[in-house]
Amino acid sequence: MLYDITIIGGGIVGLATALKLKESKPDLKIILLEKESKIAHHQTGNNSGVIHSGIYYKPGSLKANNCIKGYQMLLDFCKNEGVKYDLCGKLIVATKKEELLRLDNLFARGIRNGLHKIKKITGDQIKEYEPYANGIAAIHVPYTGIIDYKDVCQKYAEIFTQRYGGEIFLDNKVLDIKVNWKCVDIVTSHGVFSSKLVVNTAGLFSDKIARLTQSKINVRIIPFRGEYNELREEVRYLVKNLIYPVPDPNFPFLGVHFTRMINGGVEAGPNAVWAFKREGYKKMSFKLDEFFESLAWPGFRKVIRQYWKMGMGEYYQSYNKNALIRSLQQLVPEIHRRDIKTGGAGVRAQACDRNGGLIDDFLIVEDEFTFNVLNSPSPAATASLSIGEMIACKVIEKLGEGSVKKVGIA
Repeated sequence: MLYDITIIGGGIVGLATALKLKESKPDLKIILLEKESKIAHHQTGNNSGVIHSGIYYKPGSLKANNCIKGYQMLLDFCKNEGVKYDLCGKLIVATKKEELLRLDNLFARGIRNGLHKIKKITGDQIKEYEPYANGIAAIHVPYTGIIDYKDVCQKYAEIFTQRYGGEIFLDNKVLDIKVNWKCVDIVTSHGVFSSKLVVNTAGLFSDKIARLTQSKINVRIIPFRGEYNELREEVRYLVKNLIYPVPDPNFPFLGVHFTRMINGGVEAGPNAVWAFKREGYKKMSFKLDEFFESLAWPGFRKVIRQYWKMGMGEYYQSYNKNALIRSLQQLVPEIHRRDIKTGGAGVRAQACDRNGGLIDDFLIVEDEFTFNVLNSPSPAATASLSIGEMIACKVIEKLGEGSVKKVGIA
């Protein structure tokens, strides 16, 4: 069978894209290939489940535009489809005087992104929101929420397959893509699928999939592991909702923070360390070829030279709980080592260009037959329906099927 569109990767972006394509053009023959035995197994299934407001992102960027739009699309979807979520709000807290200017800049960015309900609060007012938090000033962001994105993915998949007749093939690892004059053949571990177009949302392996059809891909995916701890049940009262530090604008990670989860637990972290394996969820995870593959990339070597001090600090916190506790105590002083236990970990697919730039925005590279999503970091889960709609517009235009129909999920 010749399919119209094949989507590679069963994370939240791939599933949202499949859903938006089918929602717009139900007659299209669309399949989704996933190498694991279940969907949402990697980045999507190993994050802390935050619904992001869009306060962090440069106005006008793909991140900002898709987060703001996707935020409302996600909430509408969850209301209509019965997916549980909680708009609990969060605090972004400055603990040092040198962070105040960054906090003001962040507030101004939030206003420019249309978040008119955010407000600046004083150190004394922090206690009204988080009684055990410490700081000299903060921003309260009422838009932020919590959710389980695995539940969202299951609902996306259910609608795609049961309501619209799409197909999902699990346990199908893509081994090769062969471009013919009128279509492409996707060779997997269980067969060959022919398709008019391919959408690559393979996350940690998106660059490898892209290079099967394009030799000049000027980014490399570098895996960064985020290691979480959890508060023990008896001290969860120390954190009501979400408490974040003021981020460093020169580094693509938000810093150690506290996140109440939809299941009732509270995560503390993550630290962010280079993972020596693309799916390296444990400290001892190591794969020789992937380790040297990252090191061989000239852009990543430049990143190491630029951020080595910060990187060593992250590794130090990874292996030294006392160092991690000191970081957490800047936000919640009453936290002690006995109050935390080891939690889970996620691996972020961070695109790095040849010149040492850690790509901050979403990045999509296309050619005649393929659309490659090469960078879709946070807030991709929040923005998934908007990203999916954006990709669907491009794909349908290339198929010559007319404009995408923008409708809600009934």
